[in-house]
Amino acid sequence: MPHVWIVEDNAAFRRAATRALSSRSTFCGVRAFERCEDALEALPTADPKPEVILLDVGLPGMDGLQGIREFKAVLPDCAMLVLTVFEDDDKIFRAILAGASGYLLKSEPMARVAEAIEQALAGGSPMNPRVARRVLDMFSKLNPEKKDYGLTERETAVLELMVEGLGKKQIADRLDLNQHTTDYVMRCIYKKLHVNGMTAAVSIALKEGLIAR
Repeated sequence: MPHVWIVEDNAAFRRAATRALSSRSTFCGVRAFERCEDALEALPTADPKPEVILLDVGLPGMDGLQGIREFKAVLPDCAMLVLTVFEDDDKIFRAILAGASGYLLKSEPMARVAEAIEQALAGGSPMNPRVARRVLDMFSKLNPEKKDYGLTERETAVLELMVEGLGKKQIADRLDLNQHTTDYVMRCIYKKLHVNGMTAAVSIALKEGLIAR
């Protein structure tokens, strides 16, 4: 059975969470700490080590975001689940970058928290639905949808070779095309990309990720 640690500075919530998780037959060895520093100090002599650590973001001393990094450095396979009242984009994003396996809100019923622990142990990334939507929105902004210029397979192949720095004759030789056909394909590319030459076409291709690199 997995061993669960809780890092939470709110004494009442810490006691309630410890009680709720300890009462479940699926978990054992539930331990609670007020600060990340206390839990980190206990780790070297802990036997067995925790498989899951639930922690808040806003903690006294070392905050939960730094705590995730410290715990992961010692226990890289330990699932780190944020359990907090904070749901702003900055904290969610930083927690994910730090190595959090999931992000839950304290408004969740403890049955849902227990379920999330089991999901994390199975390799999942449990998140509150509102948080999950924010994560999707954040990453969609970081990776904007590629424009569809309607390039054909042959046009894409020619564009890839243009990006490699090949000239018209070299492209024709590489693709086994005559130069007239190559010239026609290149002009089609320029028209679709709304540019007037090879340099501008290559710039668009690199900037907008139109080819595999």
